[in-house]
Amino acid sequence: MRTLETLSGGEWVSTGEWIDVHDPADVRAPIARVPALAAKDVTRAYDHAERGFAVWRRTSPFERARVLTDAARLIRERIEEIAADVTSENGKTLAEATGETLKAADFLDYYAGLARQGYGTLLHDVRPNHRTHTQREPIGVILVISPWNDPLITPARKLAPLLATGNAAVFKPATETPLSGLHFARALHDAGLPAGVLNVVTGRTAEIEEALLDDPRIVGITFTGSNAVGNRIRRRLADRNVRFQGELGGKNASVVLRDADLPAAAKAVVAASFGQAGQRCTATSRVIVERPVYEEFTRLLVAEVETLTVGPGRDPATTLCPLSSPQQRDSVLADLDRAVEQGATVLTGGRADSEGERVHGCYVQPTVLADVRPESAVWREEVFGPVLALRAVDDFASAVEAVNDSDFGLAAAVFTRDLGSAHRFADEAECGQVAVNTTTTGWDVHLPFGGFHDSGTAYKEQGEEVLRFSTRVKTVAVNYGA
Repeated sequence: MRTLETLSGGEWVSTGEWIDVHDPADVRAPIARVPALAAKDVTRAYDHAERGFAVWRRTSPFERARVLTDAARLIRERIEEIAADVTSENGKTLAEATGETLKAADFLDYYAGLARQGYGTLLHDVRPNHRTHTQREPIGVILVISPWNDPLITPARKLAPLLATGNAAVFKPATETPLSGLHFARALHDAGLPAGVLNVVTGRTAEIEEALLDDPRIVGITFTGSNAVGNRIRRRLADRNVRFQGELGGKNASVVLRDADLPAAAKAVVAASFGQAGQRCTATSRVIVERPVYEEFTRLLVAEVETLTVGPGRDPATTLCPLSSPQQRDSVLADLDRAVEQGATVLTGGRADSEGERVHGCYVQPTVLADVRPESAVWREEVFGPVLALRAVDDFASAVEAVNDSDFGLAAAVFTRDLGSAHRFADEAECGQVAVNTTTTGWDVHLPFGGFHDSGTAYKEQGEEVLRFSTRVKTVAVNYGA
């Protein structure tokens, strides 16, 4: 079993207390261990970040860009090692892990380019001989909390823009999947990131939560995870001047209209629903089909789902990986039991997959449910697993109504050959991300990303929109006639 250290103040450190990391394909023995930091270690990380910010904010944007570019190169050079660890600790297929590793490098490259460009606006001034402009500045020390489902790409999505703009970070990776985040930190460290600019806190959340969230030097928190935890953080920040960027839950819908290319729609929905075993915030979990094509589309969809191959992520033949942990597996199975109790019909799947060696892993069969009532839990609540629920509707208006009848508003898709329907859907869907004839998943690094309603906060991630979170705006007026 490998023993890893964590990054704090530019040094790789350990504490003598450890957290074991397990492979969800076979949970019998740990594959690695990382330091279990204590509250005092977290406070020390903030001390380092405060000093690191004082240096990094004054570092040339071109030097910041160089560090990010070199880190991207190192990640690509180490792709086999990194992708293998993503698969080992998370369970996703090696193809998915390789794609995640490449995308993490893309985030670094994109924000390196943005750092070189600069950002601000020249403004007219009513006063003669005055020239006025705005400039964006870093805000300070930001706490980054990332989830287990995308353990490399989410840290990249969050850390790359805040580092490019001159901030410092304390980074808490998910307890279940710390190896990926440590790979990302090592690439930045080896690329020459100054000491203290990035500090990685590996530890048990219950033991360090107070030190992590209540440090007075925090000026922003960016969090991806459940609504329950996100709302708890938001309440904790209620009387503090701390920015909160939250990417929370989703109950994403794909709409199939009667004029859609049904085979193409079925393939796209399966890709969006069952990639990473459905453990993506943008995964399609509801399908709304116009009644005239419901029976045919359902037949195509089930046939497509039944081509999936369940197995360990390291097996090239696998197209559906295990869930990330025994707890997540058991949660999904409980949701399936409740769905059947509430009247749903299982068209395929519906139970754990424990054939052969899979008995030691966290496998659930890819599942399609029909006869799902709109008030049922499986239709309204996030399952975060390989489960897809179907409903038939009478027309376009009913389809949009069904999409919007949700507490969430992250992503939605429509499949149609009609341009008018496509544009109407884009206008009327209450979601931050809308797709036409493509998956609800797969938003690239330069595309603003985030949801409406309970799916997130007003601060978007990705693209230039993220600058609203990671920078502050200063207005400067110069009297050049004085």
